[in-house]
Amino acid sequence: MTKPRWFSQQYPPEGASAAEGIRNQLGRPELDLLTLLVRESAQNSWDARIKESSDPVDYRIDLWTVGPAHTVAWRELLLDGAPRNDEHFPLRETLRLGAARVLAVSDRGTRGLGGPTRADQAVGSERDFVSFIRNIGEPRETALGGGTYGFGKGIFYLLSKSGTVLVHSRCRTPDGGYETRLIGCTLWQSYVAHEAVGDCRYTGRHWWGDTSGEVVEPLVGPAADAVAKRLGLRGFGTQETGTTVIVIDPNLDDLEPTAAADYLAETVAWHLWPKMISVAGKGPAMQFSVTCNGDDRPVPDPRGTRPLDMFVTAYETMLGADGRDLACQRPQKHLGRLGLVKRIMPPLEPTRASRLLSMEDLVHHVCLMRPAELVVTYHPGPKPPSVNQGYAGVFRADEAMDEVYAKAEPPTHDAWHPQSLDRPQSTYVRTTFQRITEALNDLLSLSGSARSGASNVALGAASSFFSGLVGGAWGIGGATAYSDPSAGGAHTSTRRGDARRSAKGRAASEEPSPDRTGPASGDHGESYDAENLAPGSKRRRPRVQYVGDPYYADRGEDELLVQEFCLPVDGTQRVRIDLAVTLPGTGGRETDPPIGAHTPTLVGWEGPDGRLQTTDACVIEGGTSVWRALVRPAPDTMTEIGIKVEAVTEA
Repeated sequence: MTKPRWFSQQYPPEGASAAEGIRNQLGRPELDLLTLLVRESAQNSWDARIKESSDPVDYRIDLWTVGPAHTVAWRELLLDGAPRNDEHFPLRETLRLGAARVLAVSDRGTRGLGGPTRADQAVGSERDFVSFIRNIGEPRETALGGGTYGFGKGIFYLLSKSGTVLVHSRCRTPDGGYETRLIGCTLWQSYVAHEAVGDCRYTGRHWWGDTSGEVVEPLVGPAADAVAKRLGLRGFGTQETGTTVIVIDPNLDDLEPTAAADYLAETVAWHLWPKMISVAGKGPAMQFSVTCNGDDRPVPDPRGTRPLDMFVTAYETMLGADGRDLACQRPQKHLGRLGLVKRIMPPLEPTRASRLLSMEDLVHHVCLMRPAELVVTYHPGPKPPSVNQGYAGVFRADEAMDEVYAKAEPPTHDAWHPQSLDRPQSTYVRTTFQRITEALNDLLSLSGSARSGASNVALGAASSFFSGLVGGAWGIGGATAYSDPSAGGAHTSTRRGDARRSAKGRAASEEPSPDRTGPASGDHGESYDAENLAPGSKRRRPRVQYVGDPYYADRGEDELLVQEFCLPVDGTQRVRIDLAVTLPGTGGRETDPPIGAHTPTLVGWEGPDGRLQTTDACVIEGGTSVWRALVRPAPDTMTEIGIKVEAVTEA
């Protein structure tokens, strides 16, 4: 059996690229290395799909530590023929220190790295192997592809602390058979070695494989299978094709392996969700999995994960009748399709992956993609007036414009830069952003004007301005509480723009309105009932004390308004809900809706123990315990919540 060894590339007389120059071709990306790995490797996998097959591409990431059963084989096989100097070849130190950690990116249902193995023989269209292993910066051959093998493959080397990867692939042969290939590659830094024949300059590029010929070749067939088995690599089925790239000693950005795997799983969802969803009866184009030391780390479902579910809805809107065509008028050109959705929603809880995309507590972004339907970036638009409102969009470039947008991308494929193009291509890209901005201004228009950022917009207007939402536009926000002597209770009107406590609990103040009496929300003033009492005695009247402002919360599959309250007066008391809508622009209160109109409804009373009572009236013992009224608001309205209380007298 052929024994693999390392081969280090010397500078030839005609010159060659230094390893540092190749490593730097990705530039200084804004995204972190793990995110770039997901994006670039998935693009390569998608471009390598078998187009004649209807099966989805299987893409997976496995993170593990080489176990005792394979540690010796890793050292024996991967150090033979390697440069002696650790600075020139840091893989030596990696393997000497103990069990190596590895990260493998695999695809199945793809072509594998086929074609000739020598660059000087790759003259036809089949040259995946030399494009990935030998050459740098070749123009893409895949029509409407997501990326190229030219620069994106550099992320594998950048992620490895030793600049070393193993490439294990299985492809079809010209005679219709199958062939397994295994080769190692290191891309580190150029150096001068002091040898017996004198000083020699090396490029810093190294290959590991069959060195018996004039050019290092991959191990093939049974030899590749045997070595892969000794290293503990996942094999291929008899008629299975695809590629696995093993990154040795990956840089996990100071994350523990399990945390890194979870981050990779979330990153897959954020950047590859268009490939994960079923649309128009067609199943997902790709299927994804992530593991850490053999344990599954679930990839979030975009349809069930906030706020990705909004982008999925925007994508479906883009495909449907409500999507809009964007065009450039001078010169005339159809640019692509845009879909937008808007919602009232609770503030986001940002994650490491969402923060990287500048999504903190608000969603106000348009996902840009080319026809390959891989996320390019999330383009931020004007901020909505409240943290409880958001919108999402999807713009997909027209197929005829794919080459223009591809040329506008940097090597990392994560932006569109019109300034990098000549006219008229630069005009098309600039106009794209202009048309998106115009569409967002229409979406956010209020009385004919666009609002970009927080402003004191009355909630009724905000609800109207977010009308027609999927699932309804619900009025929520700060509360004004006032006592209602006739009802023995108080009301909270869900208005916004009066600088009160937001859904995130930021405290602010408001002077009570002159036409309202009694304590404001959170006030501890008392009232007494003097009727039928003996002279000099007082009895405290039951009252409602609101705890903060109403806020928006998920309860199972429901999105509800929550008003917290307590009954500070001792004794058994009965509370009832009093719900109404306030008409935008008039302040009028509607309790008798038109036929067929939606009305706010009480879902129930949630006690301190989390139990829900679904009766209209609820009997509560007075005290400091905090209860919650759960209300399902009416779409496109400003909801007013009133809570009435009365003492329960013994018979």
